[in-house]
Amino acid sequence: MKLVFFILFFAINSLTHGQEKTRILFILDASNSMNLKWGEQTRMESAKDILNQSIEDLKGIPKLELALRVYGHQSMVSSTNQDCNDTKLEVPFANHTAELIKEKINTIQAKGATPIARSLEAAAGDFPEEASRNFIILITDGIESCDNDPCAVATKLKEKKVKVTPFVIGIGMDLSYLEQFNCIGSYTEAQDKNSFKTVLEKIINKALLNTTVQINLNDSNLKPSETDVTMFIYKSGTNNLLQTLVHTLNRYKNPDTLILDPSMNYDIAIATLPPIFKKGIEIVKHTHNIIEIDAPQGFIKLTSSRSPFNVNYPMRVTQKGEQRTINHQHLNSTEKYLTGDYTLEIFTLPRIYKEITVSDKQTTIVDIPAAGTLNLRLKSPTIGQLFIENKKGELEWVINLDSSLNSQKWNLQPGKYKVIYRGKKQYSSEYTKEKSFTIKSNNTIYLTL
Repeated sequence: MKLVFFILFFAINSLTHGQEKTRILFILDASNSMNLKWGEQTRMESAKDILNQSIEDLKGIPKLELALRVYGHQSMVSSTNQDCNDTKLEVPFANHTAELIKEKINTIQAKGATPIARSLEAAAGDFPEEASRNFIILITDGIESCDNDPCAVATKLKEKKVKVTPFVIGIGMDLSYLEQFNCIGSYTEAQDKNSFKTVLEKIINKALLNTTVQINLNDSNLKPSETDVTMFIYKSGTNNLLQTLVHTLNRYKNPDTLILDPSMNYDIAIATLPPIFKKGIEIVKHTHNIIEIDAPQGFIKLTSSRSPFNVNYPMRVTQKGEQRTINHQHLNSTEKYLTGDYTLEIFTLPRIYKEITVSDKQTTIVDIPAAGTLNLRLKSPTIGQLFIENKKGELEWVINLDSSLNSQKWNLQPGKYKVIYRGKKQYSSEYTKEKSFTIKSNNTIYLTL
């Protein structure tokens, strides 16, 4: 059976925004479903381990108060009875409560109902009236059993001018459970117990800093739909790399929420093609910062659809008017690029040069004509060069003959060609000769000089 854990993280910002004291209320699910197995442990055992470890890490942090609410631990649930009022503040807010919370957690037995909504509603009254930054972290298997609506509770809190900002973290996520919380927040998936602990630690860090960042990679409609690209975050004006992240959208197509220290400015490099740089970014304390970056992208697809050969034509890509190579793309591949104009140099024989435009979310197909084959035989060592006739009727160099080889073969692009040559031991330009021929796709020409 899959283990499904949710952690909902609520930031309750009162009119006293900006105060230094922070309060975190942990709400622990002790319902009967928490006795189900997950690997070598039960859900409850895993939740206790994770929570105890996290609380231990919070010991000694100045101006931080912790409290514990538990539900489903006082009344045994049965097929005919469940206590939907089974929720209790076990350890109220005070200084240095970490050990008391850990001791209480270790005594809890999972046995009752799952009154998530009622617990959240009651939790709003667990915080002292004294000014502080208040947070709720709910650890549960995500199954409301009392027919109450957590979304309705969130709405009521908002009506009371209590701002609720949740983060949902799932292990073995069942999407049917996720839909219950869709109305109140975003989520992050954790694949195992260790990653679950890591995510919880990040959420607690968000609570302590109360400063979050969202990087929007916008398309041409200014929608943050671009993603799946590596980001490098530096201390501004330095080469001090602080974080390397792959930009991610959640299941609801919202960008990740990140934690950045607001005491410094940042430079961000986005590994698009070509790369994007945004420098001198300022982070505002005690708020959710959104960094807007224009990154509309489309695709270039390189093919040779009519070629029967096992060929490999690499392609050099540059921005129009620029010399710097931004990518080498291979045949039968599709790569993403920022919208704009590009110059392509395709390493066929002869080389093909094309100018194209990449449009937002569109794929530009570059189809290389199938080559033909020239089999060249030399009766004697010969010096010469191969030329192609361009659209203006001018001859353009293609390749030099190898005078040391009696036979040579090339795959050439379709067109009119001319080979100009003389014998290596004929020491006069008067011996110069030329032969013309035409290369067609998928045809072979045999030529003797």
